Amino acid sequence: MSLTRQTYWAEHALLDTGVASGVVVETGADGRIAAVRRDVDAPPTGSVTLRGLTLPGFANAHSHAFHRALRGVVQAGHATGGRPAGAGAEHAPGNFWTWREVMYGVAEKLTPESYFELARATYAEMALAGITAVGEFHYLHHGPGGTRYDDPNAMGEALIAAAAEAGIRITLLDTCYLSSGFGAEPSAHQLRFSDGTAEEWAGRAAALKGDDNTRIGAAIHSVRAVPADQLAGVADWAREREAPLHVHLSEQTAENDACVEAYGFTPTALLADHGVLGERTTAVHATHLAPGDIRLLGTSRTGVCMCPTTERDLADGIGPALRLQHAGSPLSLGSDSHAVIDMLEEARAMELDERLRTHTRGHWTAAQLLRAATTDGHAALGWDEAGAIRPGALADLTAIALDSVRTAGAPPRLAAETAVFAATNADVRDTVVGGRHIVREGQHQLVADVAGALAKAIAPLHE
Repeated sequence: MSLTRQTYWAEHALLDTGVASGVVVETGADGRIAAVRRDVDAPPTGSVTLRGLTLPGFANAHSHAFHRALRGVVQAGHATGGRPAGAGAEHAPGNFWTWREVMYGVAEKLTPESYFELARATYAEMALAGITAVGEFHYLHHGPGGTRYDDPNAMGEALIAAAAEAGIRITLLDTCYLSSGFGAEPSAHQLRFSDGTAEEWAGRAAALKGDDNTRIGAAIHSVRAVPADQLAGVADWAREREAPLHVHLSEQTAENDACVEAYGFTPTALLADHGVLGERTTAVHATHLAPGDIRLLGTSRTGVCMCPTTERDLADGIGPALRLQHAGSPLSLGSDSHAVIDMLEEARAMELDERLRTHTRGHWTAAQLLRAATTDGHAALGWDEAGAIRPGALADLTAIALDSVRTAGAPPRLAAETAVFAATNADVRDTVVGGRHIVREGQHQLVADVAGALAKAIAPLHE
């Protein structure tokens, strides 16, 4: 990523001390914030103005880029024979498992070239939504039938290149996926995901390299997809590299029941028993947990990534986010299946879901919800130097309009509350990554027509 020195003047900005007005942010050639000054009444000569509320850039801590092709394809999860229900088709209830069959059909058609195009467009959409870093939970490794590409990491390299061209940072969470469920062989669809053993997975993943725009992490797809005797191998790989480690956890009650039947442990207890939990680990979803599971996650300081818009879209349920945080787990947020790409909606949904569950309001402040979308999200992806507007931090910023029909009228002192509880991705006006203006006044500067790029990439996947 080409970096540049620049001076930005933010009308309002969320600093460590709260919302301040007239904030000057100077960025250096190293892509970091060189200086921050507040109470500057007018933009300095030569500076770039950021209207509205400027926040640290958002971290999307959990993404499956190819799921973007499923948006609107399966309404409410209904499917017939693994294909979307068409006009006039019988209305039948669906769930995560019926949705998954349609997902496999899209995955089957992707190549490194088409995946690059889809991911580039998806990551550009993220930039338009103020996202400056994405955690890509990547398990689509091989060709159809499990055939290896000449470059065994061709699909992962396509994602890395796509993020760079879209102008955002990426943590590629290369995912170990070995089984169709508690020791069963991978299905025909899942052969593209599997390396056979954790040792083979580790050998392939070790060839991936990070750069200024890229961090390499690891993921255990789930306890159903990685046998118990293979878990420690993935955890050790991540630990030796001091890399982030993510894992889908207890998204479905069926997974919990099958795990107890197979091993006599809940999924959380099984991960703890094999050394997977810890401060560098993030559990994704953590929807259906026993009290003992919450204690294990909290006392180990394992992070938890909530994905409320996906969890409601797939009818997963409402996870115990507040209890997890109180137990000691830092919270982050992800758009997961990209039913929508809107980190403000993810933050808002976490609070609103808790209100529905408890019948009470005000579980998190706006600042706490924004921390999950910024500081703690970046930490979960291994970008500890991002997520704050302060000297030395990465110069990643997003500016939210305070004069749209959704946000107009609130006083500046309530700008953070307005952003969280009223704004949407449509209110993101500017996105800055490493001091470089990636989105300016709502227009992506690197991908001229993001909607067109999405349509062009997605259409062939449904032919």
